[in-house]
Amino acid sequence: MKQFAVIGCGRFGKALAIKLSELEQEVLAIDIDENVINEISSSVTHAVTANVTVEGVLEELGIQNFDVVVVGMSSHFEASVLVTTIAKELGVPTVVVKARDSFQAKIMYKIGADKVIIPEKESGLRLAHSMVKDAILDFIEVSKEFSMMEVRAPKPWINQKIIDLGIRQDDNLTIIAIRRDDEDIINPSPQEVIDKKDVLLVLGPTDNVEALVKISNE
Repeated sequence: MKQFAVIGCGRFGKALAIKLSELEQEVLAIDIDENVINEISSSVTHAVTANVTVEGVLEELGIQNFDVVVVGMSSHFEASVLVTTIAKELGVPTVVVKARDSFQAKIMYKIGADKVIIPEKESGLRLAHSMVKDAILDFIEVSKEFSMMEVRAPKPWINQKIIDLGIRQDDNLTIIAIRRDDEDIINPSPQEVIDKKDVLLVLGPTDNVEALVKISNE
């Protein structure tokens, strides 16, 4: 079991924190909004309302003891810079940061971020592997063991209930969210039926996530 801290629990951060917890990882969710923390507290190991920009707060929360810290505050650049810097200074092995553009990403890498996610840019990129095709929209390494993939609904999955796919039991894969037209279905029910137009956000062991490439392009 690894320890993850997710700082900033918007749509991305919340879904990631909940699913990592369901995969039996230890997860600390941190957000400045008490209502957000109240919503997620029952779904993760620990949930804390805190202003992470205040000196000493991250150290008091024990952020230095976590294997991976995810900084999801891309709309608050100064705060993201501060948190990333502190996390690396405290010795966090892996810091993953969301950024709004390439300029922000360059700064984040310079101050020590191990991985920077640019949703507006990376949504159109492909896996850095020759086998990746158009079905794959995005690929994010959360840690050495876990990754997330945004993928168009694979043909064998269309018109199937999530529970009938057997991916949780067989491959330890979890569908975090479904984008359907203008609707985002977070933490979909096992009874949810996959539509041919759906875009799925799937979390799981990296090897199993990458295996989706073959299924998605059949």
